[in-house]
Amino acid sequence: METQDELKRIEAVANTWLSSDFDEETRAAVKQMLEAEDKTLLIDSFYRTLEFGTGGLRGKMGPGTNRMNKYIVAQATQGFANYLNKIATEGGFANIKKGERPSVVVGHDCRNHGREFAETVADVFAANGIRVYLFESLRPTPEVSFAIRHLRCQGGVNVTASHNPKEYNGYKAYWEDGSQVLQPHDQGIIDEVGKVQMKDVRRGGDKNLIEIIGGEMDYDYMQAVRSVMIDQDVILRQKDLNIVYTPMHGAGRQIVPMCLRSWGFQNIHVVPEQMVIDGNFSTVVSPNPENAEAMTMGMQMGSRIGADLVIASDPDADRIAIVCRDDKGEWVIINGNQTCMMYCYYIINNMKRLGKMRNDMYLVKTIVTSELIRKMADKQGVTLTDEYTGFKWIANRIRMWEGKRKYIGGGEESFGFLPYDAVRDKCSPSAICLICEIAAYAKDNGMTLYEYLLNIYMEYGFQRETTINIVREGKSGAEEISAMMRGYREHPITEIAGEKVIRTKDFSSLEEKTLKDGKWETRPIEMALGAKSNVLQYFTEGGIKVSVRPSGTEPKIKYYFEIPATMATPADYRQATAAAESRVPAIKQSLGI
Repeated sequence: METQDELKRIEAVANTWLSSDFDEETRAAVKQMLEAEDKTLLIDSFYRTLEFGTGGLRGKMGPGTNRMNKYIVAQATQGFANYLNKIATEGGFANIKKGERPSVVVGHDCRNHGREFAETVADVFAANGIRVYLFESLRPTPEVSFAIRHLRCQGGVNVTASHNPKEYNGYKAYWEDGSQVLQPHDQGIIDEVGKVQMKDVRRGGDKNLIEIIGGEMDYDYMQAVRSVMIDQDVILRQKDLNIVYTPMHGAGRQIVPMCLRSWGFQNIHVVPEQMVIDGNFSTVVSPNPENAEAMTMGMQMGSRIGADLVIASDPDADRIAIVCRDDKGEWVIINGNQTCMMYCYYIINNMKRLGKMRNDMYLVKTIVTSELIRKMADKQGVTLTDEYTGFKWIANRIRMWEGKRKYIGGGEESFGFLPYDAVRDKCSPSAICLICEIAAYAKDNGMTLYEYLLNIYMEYGFQRETTINIVREGKSGAEEISAMMRGYREHPITEIAGEKVIRTKDFSSLEEKTLKDGKWETRPIEMALGAKSNVLQYFTEGGIKVSVRPSGTEPKIKYYFEIPATMATPADYRQATAAAESRVPAIKQSLGI
């Protein structure tokens, strides 16, 4: 319950939104909140200004300082514009000369108010003398990243809330290499945004500074996606692979089928109801392809037409979900770790088979992604780096090694993969095309995609990955999560599910400890940019791996479990899965959750 003084402060802020600086619809909605007996909506809408974090903005749409609306979007863009102009004046960009005018790419996905927010962003940039390339309509997040690089821009914005519920929208900020902004520029932008008041926002810029882009960029992007192809012959032999695709009402609706056809696949079916642009996502409870419910219509179509696999992209078309048939012919969703494993396994083995693998090539995964990929890379003699969660860190590795080594793929457990370096964010069009190539290769060799996955387990051993989310809302929740992490550090965990912990990693201090001959040996962990993160990891003598990480964007603490089990034959897959999952309660008990 808010105090009277706090409520008066919130009401005072809300009253400023009744001026003529705001449109009539906004003023009417704020007036209604102020006059309502229940002040809950008023408080939530105005108790703070929506925070511009390291990735940008994300929040519920509506009037108010704590909401996504054209005024908050404009305010954030003014701060971003100030920072871009500052860096340009200082000569801090690699691809323009000191003092040259910076340029940006602006895009959006299918969400409600997406076009309005994108045009607001473009207008504010133009009013600050920044050239803008504005996509004509919704486009995938990875195409925005591609366009920034392709047009040699200094930054970009994509208006999207990814797979969040329909009430949300967001604002992703990008830098000159096409990746989401990293240090030190992330903090620099945050500082500039924090200085901007509504009265400081510039509008009504030179319209000639805004150029609409579309079809030509689509073609160039599609050509880049085609460069990912490893084995065209197998696709030509299996061009009739039966594929069902759904864009979840979002930005992949045109480009993904086009890319699949450009690779040579000819038997592509789309879910018509979900090809409709719809920011309300009326055919699903949540537009998150990780959720089985969201894949229902695709699987139903797949059953009707005898499809080999069903594939989805999320609303901004950066993440994917893959559904294939198991040994009983039933649909099964491949999880994010398994997806990443299949990509890496195929890339390594088939590039070697075709003589395309070079010593300077490397793969990337995040620290919470399956350790089977590490086993794979070590056995095959391929360089693999571990990066923090979030594709900006994978993009950072590409930037660090650009011109020195060749990137051939990277992914994370949360259903994202990037198989080439022309884009610097998760890329579902290229990932979808590549998984179809993998399915074609499997079929060419008398296997289903499911059987291909089981073969990986037979070669490298089985383990099951599970994620546990503990939600703790509000200020008290944040304090509880902080106390939990502090407790793990002050009272180190020595056993998990009856197995001795023999190695730990603390990414907040960048220290790794290993138990040898009854003594703990400490060594430093080397992470890109020397960056630290509030993550703890535990490794047991029996092969269990546990990662503990407070979420940076949601009020939750996340636990990632990797649990090995015996799998002597492919037929043992279900039994091994059940055996691994049966250990989850004991692991949770060891962690006090």
